[in-house]
Amino acid sequence: MNYLTLENVTKSYGPKILFKNISVTINRGDKIALVAKNGTGKTTLLRVLSGQEGSEGEQAKILFARDIRIAFLTQDPTFENFSTPQQALFASPNPALQAVAEYEAALLSHDDTRLQNAMVHLEELRAWETEALVKEIMSRLGIDEFIEQRISTLSGGQRKRLALACILIEQPDFLILDEPTNHLDLDMIEWLEAYFAARPSYTLFMVTHDRYFLDGVCNTIIEMEKGNVYRFKGNYAYYLEQKMLRAEIEGATLDKQKKLLDKERAWMATTAPARTSKSKVRIEDFHDLKEAVTAKRDNETLSMDIKTTWLGSKIVEFHNVSLEIGGKKLLTDFSYKFKRGERIGIVGKNGVGKSTFLKMLVGEMEPTGGKIIVGETINYGYYTQDGMILKEDRRVIEVIQDIAEFIPLEKGQKMTAAALLERFLFSREQQQVYASQLSGGEKRRLYLLTVLMGNPNFLILDEPTNDLDILTLNVLEDFLENTYKGCCLIVTHDRYFMDRIVEHLFIFEGEGIVRDSNGNYTEYREALKQTQRDTKRVDSPTFKPEQINNKTGLTDTERKELKKLEREVDKFETRKKEITAKFDNAGNLSADEITKLSKELHIVESQLEEVEMRWLELSEK
Repeated sequence: MNYLTLENVTKSYGPKILFKNISVTINRGDKIALVAKNGTGKTTLLRVLSGQEGSEGEQAKILFARDIRIAFLTQDPTFENFSTPQQALFASPNPALQAVAEYEAALLSHDDTRLQNAMVHLEELRAWETEALVKEIMSRLGIDEFIEQRISTLSGGQRKRLALACILIEQPDFLILDEPTNHLDLDMIEWLEAYFAARPSYTLFMVTHDRYFLDGVCNTIIEMEKGNVYRFKGNYAYYLEQKMLRAEIEGATLDKQKKLLDKERAWMATTAPARTSKSKVRIEDFHDLKEAVTAKRDNETLSMDIKTTWLGSKIVEFHNVSLEIGGKKLLTDFSYKFKRGERIGIVGKNGVGKSTFLKMLVGEMEPTGGKIIVGETINYGYYTQDGMILKEDRRVIEVIQDIAEFIPLEKGQKMTAAALLERFLFSREQQQVYASQLSGGEKRRLYLLTVLMGNPNFLILDEPTNDLDILTLNVLEDFLENTYKGCCLIVTHDRYFMDRIVEHLFIFEGEGIVRDSNGNYTEYREALKQTQRDTKRVDSPTFKPEQINNKTGLTDTERKELKKLEREVDKFETRKKEITAKFDNAGNLSADEITKLSKELHIVESQLEEVEMRWLELSEK
C-alpha cells in the first residue's frame, strides 16, 4: 500500500536551492534512512514529508494515503499545550490509551470503586496489552525519572525522550524521525533498535547518524546529493558498495566528457563557425557539456590535517579522586594514569556523571576528594555537548579569523582561515553567511573546526556524533584513527564510532563506581551478555520442578511461565545456531538472503535476551 508520494518537489531558501524536482515514494513497511551532508536540506525534506512545509514548483505533487496517521519526531520538540509529561503521554484520543490513562489516575486516587471501573473498562477494550506497552516504553526511555516534573523544567534530552515516548505510545501508521537516537543512552538505543526490528509492519522515514542503528532497522537508504535523490534497497553496507560503484561510473563518464570538451573547445577557438543551424546546435551543446563537466568537478571532500602539539611523558593522573554533588556520589576513589596516545570511551546511563567527569578533568569543576595532576605540556581540546555560542553578527569566516588568520599544519606548513574552512566543506560563498544561519549540523562542524584549531594533544569529545552527518563522522574517524597522535577521551552513544576508535572503556555504573574494561564497546556488551546468560542458565539443564515449588514468592501462573520461558530459550538458541550455520556458508547466499538473515538474527537475539531476563527475574524469586 502506498503511504506517500512526492513528485517534482523543489525547495529553496533565497538563492540557495536545497533540492530540485525530486521524487520519493514510500510504501507500507518501508524503513528508510535519509543520508546527506549537513546543510543540504534533510530536516527540510522531513518537514515536507510530514506536511509541515509545502513545496515549490508548478508540477510538484505531495500525495498522502487517505486517513493515514503520521507522527513527526523533531530534533528539538516542544510541548506548548502541556504542563506535565503525563498530559503529553496520554493526549491521544485513542480509546485504549484513554482507558490506560484513567487506570493510572485511578491507581493514584486510592478510590477502590474508580479503580474497579477502570479495570472493567480496560477489560472491555482489551487494552491490557496497551497498558503493558505504555509501561515498557516509559520504563525503557527513562520517563519514570521525571514523570512528576513540569515540562518547563525538563532538559533538551528529556524532552526528546518524552516526544519519542509519545509517538511510540500513539502507534501511528507512519513515523518520521529526525535523529531519534540523540539523547538516548546505549541501553535505550539498543532497545529502540530491537523494538523497530521486531515490528516489520511499521513504516519509518528517518535521518540518523547512528550507523549500527541504521543497519539494524532500515531496509532502504535514500541518498540526497547535489539536489538529486538516489535510492538503494538494502542496508548501509550495501549502500556504501553501490555508492562506490556509482562514483567509478561517474568518474569514467567524466573522463570521456573532459576529452570531448577539450576537442570542442579547440573547435570553438580555431573555427569561425558558420551561421548554420548545425553550428548553433553544436555551440549550444558545447556550453551544456562545459556546464556538466564543471558541475561534476565539484567533488567536495572534508580534510583534517591539523597539527598536534607535542606531548610530554606526564599526561594526566587521577589519585583517589572523588566527586559528590548534592549528596549524589558521581566518583569514588578513582585512580588512573593516562598514557600517551590512548583512546578511551566512557559509557553509562544518563545522569551517572559522564559529562561532569570531563568538566572535572579540564578544571571546570574541583573534586571533593583526591587530586588530579595535569602534565605541563597538556593542551586540551574540549568539544562539549552544548556547542559554541555564536554571535549573531559574526560571519563564518570571522568566527575562524577571530581565533587565527593562519593555522599551522603538519610539516611546518600554514593555511589561511578561508582555505581551512574550504577543507571543512564551507565554500567561499558560504563563509560569508552569518554563523547563526547555519544548520544544526553545519554549526557542529564549524565548532569541531574551532576545537581542532587549538592543536590539542588531549582531545575530549562529549557526544561528537550528535547532528554531524555520516560523511563528517567518517573523516573524523579516519583522522582520530590514522593521523591524530594525542590522547582522546570520548563520551558517545554512537556504537559504531566507539567501536572504531576506542581501545578500552571507563564504565560508569552509578553510585560513584567506575570500572575499566579493555576492548571496544561491542566486545564489552558481548562479554556482559554472556555473563548474564551464564548467570541465568546456572544448573538449568538439571533444573527440577520441585526446586521451583520449594521457592517462595512464585504463584502457580509464574511457575507455568517459568517452564514456558525455558522452552522459549531453547527455541531461540536453536534458531540462532541455525542462522549462524548458514552464515558459515555465506558464499551460497544472495545479498537479499544475507540481509534477511541478518535482520532475523538481530530479532532472535533481542527476543532471546528479553526471555532470559524474565527467566532470571522469576528464578530469583
